[in-house]
Amino acid sequence: MLVTGLCFVAVNGIVRGLEGAVPAPQAAFIRFLFGTGFLLPVLLPALRRGFPAPVWRLFGLRGVLHVMAVIGWFYAMSRITVAEVTAIGFLNPIMVTVGAALFLGEKLAARRIAAIFVALLGALIVLRPGIRELDPGHLSQLGAAVAFGISYLLAKQLSDRVPAAVVVAMMSLTVSVGLAPLAYAVWVPPSIAQIGWLGLVAVFATLGHYTMTRAFAAAPLTVTQPVTFLQLIWASLLGVLVFHEPLDGWVILGGGLMIGAITYITWREARKRAATKTPPVDVTKA
Repeated sequence: MLVTGLCFVAVNGIVRGLEGAVPAPQAAFIRFLFGTGFLLPVLLPALRRGFPAPVWRLFGLRGVLHVMAVIGWFYAMSRITVAEVTAIGFLNPIMVTVGAALFLGEKLAARRIAAIFVALLGALIVLRPGIRELDPGHLSQLGAAVAFGISYLLAKQLSDRVPAAVVVAMMSLTVSVGLAPLAYAVWVPPSIAQIGWLGLVAVFATLGHYTMTRAFAAAPLTVTQPVTFLQLIWASLLGVLVFHEPLDGWVILGGGLMIGAITYITWREARKRAATKTPPVDVTKA
């Protein structure tokens, strides 16, 4: 998870460094085109086998949502600080929790509801509406967090029907296809350096998802989730040291509240799953 956080902060830093020189839809398209190329060994066999119509519909819907989300995220990165983008992004798992209750019928206990309110309070501390003027980048990242959250809910449904690697590969393909006309509409000739940087974004993003998956396989979420908070610290340091952005203590406080709420929710979920598992036969006889 330490490596995962560094990878995602590297992604944020590279995109922030481009400073909107490449339009958001075009930058996102190039990044996902590279990602699709990396995943061709998984993608091609899956396409040859094909999918049932309901699975295709889920892939298509997830692609549309992810297109909206990545454009919003790329745009936000060109408008607001790296730390703010990172902190607001912590709303993703909260959106997943709320969406699971609304659309998948999962129950929300009182403690989980309280944790959600704490996370939303953290988001309000980061944004501070009414106290300062909100930039369009803030609203864009909020919209991206909602769209990413719904996309992850669809990924949860898809993962029950096809392998996880195929879910990732098809997401990359559908997002590339969805972004293509939008990128064409705003296309500006990118330099070789810009293409190289966006290719590096794809490398770090792919590596980050891989190391995150390895972390989830190696340790419980209750162990790995708190480490995510370091991502906000590193993002803040990157903004201060590289991009000369002000260090905002309110962003750290609000992000900390969101991470605390997320950690509590994952801890409760882990305990709930452990309680429902049937103990081994030899344990019951001990």
